[in-house]
Amino acid sequence: MSVLDSPTNRRTFLARSAKVATAPAIAALAGGVLAAPASADATDLPDYAPIPPSALGPAVNAQGYYVGRIERNLYWVTDGTYQAAFLTTKEGVVLFDAPPTIGHNLQRAIDEIASANGLPNKVTHLVYSHHHADHLGGSSLFGRDVERIGHAETRRLLLRDNDPARPAPDVTFEDRKTLHIGGERIELAYQGTNHTPDNIYIHFPDHDTLMLVDINLPGWVPFHSFNLNEDVPGSIAVPAKALAYPWTHHVGGHMGRLGSRDDMATYQSYVNDIVDNVKTAMATVDPTPFFAKYGDNTWAAVKTYQDAIADYAAAPVIRKYTGVLAAADVYTTSTAFVILESIRLDLGYGSQVHP
Repeated sequence: MSVLDSPTNRRTFLARSAKVATAPAIAALAGGVLAAPASADATDLPDYAPIPPSALGPAVNAQGYYVGRIERNLYWVTDGTYQAAFLTTKEGVVLFDAPPTIGHNLQRAIDEIASANGLPNKVTHLVYSHHHADHLGGSSLFGRDVERIGHAETRRLLLRDNDPARPAPDVTFEDRKTLHIGGERIELAYQGTNHTPDNIYIHFPDHDTLMLVDINLPGWVPFHSFNLNEDVPGSIAVPAKALAYPWTHHVGGHMGRLGSRDDMATYQSYVNDIVDNVKTAMATVDPTPFFAKYGDNTWAAVKTYQDAIADYAAAPVIRKYTGVLAAADVYTTSTAFVILESIRLDLGYGSQVHP
């Protein structure tokens, strides 16, 4: 198993090397185009607050991954940016998600653990958290004989997308499903739309663990625009649902460490603070100067007015969570904008009927 017993300078070197190696894949998944070398001088790039050490996980090895035990025979794998999990059993391995940035290192991590424990290393089942390619794009690496399991909507979306890297699940469910594989019990549940229409809760009751992907990224604020959540009210409601489960360990699908119940509560407070501040900003920021300046250019007036609301709402949250959650100064404003639009359009907050 990977351990942190090498000198600090070696850990730092390996971690940096792995991040450089995975940068093209991460950039592509984030929508970047790597057509030519960047021409901007690094000195022209903005500075951001230091990352709190609490946000960082264990260093990856020379091959670019870390694998560690969660509890008993449940393990997690990370490349520092993406995460997957797996259960080892006497009948084979149950894998949960297959991020393409980890790719072949998934099998290497499984081989490492199976060899150490004298257990089979063949992946017999692959459980999908949701349909997104950045979490399932390595699924095809495990061949056609693997039984793939996911929500019924995941199957529909993958059949629509027709991506050979992400075969549609063979076994589906609508609300809840209990898996009994190799003497292990896994509880799958669908509790409504959140990040996507198909994102599910994966509970390991015998391993004190919840896997819930793309909601709370332990130690970090959400990715750009509130994790690109498709259902904002549904996503805001998730932490309360997650905390209703009994668990100690959380696999969030991203970044370099596992999460805890305290991490989930901190994330919940962060989002609630943005919601409260957006409502205050909507009642405080005066739209008159924006519309007076731009006249008939309505979109310019709306854009600058809404940007001002998002900035107003984000500023105190950035101050509060800098040093608590990594990248609070990077993505909080974009999250505030998405929550602003949801409060307006989904909840009708601030809507007035013309007399």
